[in-house]
Amino acid sequence: MTSRILHAATGSNLTAQGWAQEAAIRMLHNNLDPAVAEHPENLVVYGGTGKAARNWPSFDAIVKSLTNLKDDETLLVQSGKPVGVFQTHEWAPRVLIANSNLVGDWANWPEFRRLEHLGLTMYGQMTAGSWIYIGTQGILQGTYETFAAVAQKRFNGTLQGTLTLTGGCGGMGGAQPLAVTMNGGVCLVIDVDKSRLEKRIETRYLDEIADSVDDAVERVLKAKSLGLPLSVGLVGNAAELFPLLLSMDVPIDIVTDQTSAHDPFSYIPAGIDVHSAAQMAKDDPADFTKRSQASMAKHVEAMVGFMDKGAEVFDYGNSIRDEARQGGFTRAFAFPGFVPAYIRPLFCEGKGPFRWVALSGDPKDIYRTDKAVLDLFPENEGLHRWITMAQEKVAFQGLPARICWLGYGERDKAGLAFNDL
Repeated sequence: MTSRILHAATGSNLTAQGWAQEAAIRMLHNNLDPAVAEHPENLVVYGGTGKAARNWPSFDAIVKSLTNLKDDETLLVQSGKPVGVFQTHEWAPRVLIANSNLVGDWANWPEFRRLEHLGLTMYGQMTAGSWIYIGTQGILQGTYETFAAVAQKRFNGTLQGTLTLTGGCGGMGGAQPLAVTMNGGVCLVIDVDKSRLEKRIETRYLDEIADSVDDAVERVLKAKSLGLPLSVGLVGNAAELFPLLLSMDVPIDIVTDQTSAHDPFSYIPAGIDVHSAAQMAKDDPADFTKRSQASMAKHVEAMVGFMDKGAEVFDYGNSIRDEARQGGFTRAFAFPGFVPAYIRPLFCEGKGPFRWVALSGDPKDIYRTDKAVLDLFPENEGLHRWITMAQEKVAFQGLPARICWLGYGERDKAGLAFNDL
């Protein structure tokens, strides 16, 4: 296995033919910075299997192609591998990327894994294979907005005095504990991999790690009773601990999940050690999938149990409901997905995520853009609250970056303002 330690170049010196190409090179490297990526040695950025390049030879070929790419050419990248350079023009995209596209009857996991095994595709997630992942902050704003919408819908506009239970604290799920505390609530997050919880402690997304179930429950209930924001991590399997917490009648107000349930190979079944799971999935994929789906059925059954007791429960877009259905739980779709429940009204207003990165490597450049955005939209209280809290609570990972949600017509105004800095 090829193992490298990668960091994005910083400063104003070019290594490519132009800044558009240089930006792509730096962001590709930034995606695989150890401070950013989950498993950079395997080119995995986040989400268990989301990769920046198909393999190391493809990575090298991408970098070489970008380095030599002219200002009137476009590089085509197919699932993490460069496949062509075309003569275009100055205002055309410098890079076009397509990841993980399968059609019709071939759009299934067995076919995808067959092609992946042959070295013909990779799973690109959203921002791993498109080279614009900025660490957990990238999902934090959307997660913050989701929990703010939950608070608005159910808890009088704040999560103060509420307890949220969730699973998964990796590159995507790691945003949940901070998003909850930024909305004033208490969060208990479960992950089978202690190193993921420890990484969120380092980046200030998680406050504490409990020693046991009883310790975790004591900590979160104390904070809940005092109305204090707190996030606590607990090492364990959600398929085992969700049912346990349900049976203990812990007063949980909100339940969701961001384990890697979208891929049964990335979800660790109950009773399996996290360090041996990958080899077990490789040795007997059919059995591993069956065990994963059975565990997800127990996991989701507990979520429905919390819902039946009055908790606000929602799917966070990781397909766990469908996997649980395949695992035999017939009420898997009893609770809604987060988009129709909370986010669709924001989308209907034209609001969505807008991110930018300081290729200079200087955090001061981000703070300058923060000020520009705040000056540009003085009436947007939610934006001001987010930027202020992000400056205080969000640690940069890799190149300094910022994300916020802006409305229809606002993103172009912000971009033009940045051009004038």
